[in-house]
Amino acid sequence: MDHIRQRELARLLATLRREGRQQSGLDPELVPPDKDTAYRIARMVEEELDWKVVGWKIAAAKEEMQTALRTDSPIYGRVFAPMVRPSPLSVEHATLCSPIPEVEYQARLGTDLPPRAGPYTVEEVTEAVASLHPGLELAECRFIHDASFPPLPAILADGAGASAIVHGPAIDDWRTRDIAGQEAVLLCNGKPRRKGTARAALDHPMVPLTWLANELSRTGIGLKAGQMVSTGTLTGMLRPKAGETYIADFGPFGSVTVAVV
Repeated sequence: MDHIRQRELARLLATLRREGRQQSGLDPELVPPDKDTAYRIARMVEEELDWKVVGWKIAAAKEEMQTALRTDSPIYGRVFAPMVRPSPLSVEHATLCSPIPEVEYQARLGTDLPPRAGPYTVEEVTEAVASLHPGLELAECRFIHDASFPPLPAILADGAGASAIVHGPAIDDWRTRDIAGQEAVLLCNGKPRRKGTARAALDHPMVPLTWLANELSRTGIGLKAGQMVSTGTLTGMLRPKAGETYIADFGPFGSVTVAVV
């Protein structure tokens, strides 16, 4: 895939984001051949938009979700300003691109994790985190999920479905609490629909965060202080309808509410 085609796809994806719309399928000549190319195009989308990157999303931390998303490794995408939002949040379904609410821990960086020669350890990344929050990612995709849905590299070029991340207040003393074992529940209009733990889905939120720090280091990007990272779904995915209210309930760690109107 030559540079001209890469730039063409980047401009298309930037336009779709700017205009808040989707399309069905993608010209096969614009589908990136591999992940590295897809991530280069995602960086070009950032250039085209000229929007500030205020966070990141991670998906597919473990094999089950990797199988569902057709990947053999975790994946990531950029979150642009002003899409890191406090709870409660109300969003209009008609203005969104196939939104998917996902219950996730969100980590706010307190110090930079810049590119470097050696890998970061979990301990180093944990030390760089200023706060950990209960959260809910509202993922979106610029491609309609129909029979023409393009292969994964096209989705990675689109930021792996990154859109909004909604957070609750910081969890007190999170380093000493049972983050991995705490059950999180996704409720829709007051009824439990999904539940899970970080232990089952991620091992611990710091594990995928360390993967992201090293992946961004490898590609010369790095993480920056103040950025919020949504570390991966604990409860799988649902497709909401207008009129539904979703609550991500983390028990003693707090909750997050998103109303889809």
